[in-house]
Amino acid sequence: MHIRKLTLLNFKNIAEAEIPFGQGINYFTGCNGAGKTNVIDAVWYLSMCKSALSMTDGQSVRHGTDFFMLSGDYLSDGDRHDTVTCSFRRQGGKTVKRNGKEYERLSDHIGAVPVVIVSPADAFLINDAADERRKWLNSFISQNDREYLNALIRYNHALGERNKLLKQSDGRPNAELLDILDMQLAAHAKPIHARRRETIERLRPIVSEYYSSISGDREQVELSYRSELNDSTMEDLLTSSRTKDAVNQYTSCGPHRDDMTMRIGGYPLRKYGSQGQQKSFLIALKLAQHAILSETSGERPILLLDDLFDKLDAGRLAALINLVGGGRFGQIIISDCNRARLTSIIDGCGVDYTLFDVCDGVITQEIRP
Repeated sequence: MHIRKLTLLNFKNIAEAEIPFGQGINYFTGCNGAGKTNVIDAVWYLSMCKSALSMTDGQSVRHGTDFFMLSGDYLSDGDRHDTVTCSFRRQGGKTVKRNGKEYERLSDHIGAVPVVIVSPADAFLINDAADERRKWLNSFISQNDREYLNALIRYNHALGERNKLLKQSDGRPNAELLDILDMQLAAHAKPIHARRRETIERLRPIVSEYYSSISGDREQVELSYRSELNDSTMEDLLTSSRTKDAVNQYTSCGPHRDDMTMRIGGYPLRKYGSQGQQKSFLIALKLAQHAILSETSGERPILLLDDLFDKLDAGRLAALINLVGGGRFGQIIISDCNRARLTSIIDGCGVDYTLFDVCDGVITQEIRP
C-alpha cells in the first residue's frame, strides 16, 4: 500500500498543501515546529480516523478556522485505487469517506489503509502503565482482525455494565444479573486472550531479529505476554474474585489487566535499557508489527518514521536505513530536522528517496541532483 498524493486543508499549521509521494522513501526535513510531524499525523489520520498524538479533532483544526479536510489517493500492492477523505467541522463533527462512500461507523475503516508509526511518543510503551501497552496491542490487532475488534467492543461494554452494577449494589450485587454479565465477559475474553497471546508469540522472534540488525547484535531482548488467563479460565477468575469485586466495586480480573513485558539481557528494559536501547527496541517492535500486518493482510502498511534521530546514534540509524531501504517495507515516510546528517546517512546507504522541505506549514518538494 502506498499513498500517491496527500491533500491537506486547515490541518494544524498547514493552511493548504498537495503532496506527491514517491513509492519508496519520502523524507521531510525542516526546523522544529515547521510542520513535518503534521504531515505524518495526517497520513495516520486517514488510516486510523484520529491523531497519533493524543490530540482531539478540534485541536487539529488550524487556528482561525472552523474545519479541516484531509484526502489521500492510494494504490494497493494489488493495484487497487482508493481515495480516502477525512473532514472535521467544529459544529458538525467528523466524517470519513472511502471512494465517496461515508462510513456509518469509523471503526469499519480501521485496517482498510494499514499503517505503522514510529515516533518519540512511543516511549509510553515502555514508561507508562499497562493500559497504554494494551491500547497499542488492541490497535495493532484490530487493523486486520474484525472479530477481535468486535469482541473487544463487546467485552468493554459488558465490563462497564458489571462495574456499574458493583458500584450501585452497596456490596450486595444481584447474583442473577452478575451471572449473566460474567457469562458475557467470559465469552468475549476467550478470543481476546487467544489473539493477544498468538500475536505476542509471532512478534517475539521478529522483534529479536530486527533488534539484532539495528544494534549490531550487541544485546538480547525478550518480549512476553502477562495475563491471568495464561493459567486460568475467565469463569474461574470471576468466580474466585466475586466477593472481593463486590467489596471493591470494580472487576479485578480479566484481559483489561493484561500487559506486555519487555526485557534486555534478562532485565526489565524500562530500568536497565539506555535511551538508545529502548528506542531500538521500540523500532524493532514496530517493524515486527509491520511484518505481521504484511503477512496477514497481503498488504504492506505505510511505514511512518517521525523524528528519526531522536535518541539514535549514527550507527544504529544507518543500520535502520539499510534494513528498511531495500523495498521490503514498501513506502516509508521519514521526518527529521537534521537534514545534513540524515541525508549523508541515506546517501551513504545508496538508497533512493524523495525530499521535501517544510517551513512554517509550507511544503516544497526539492529537486535532487
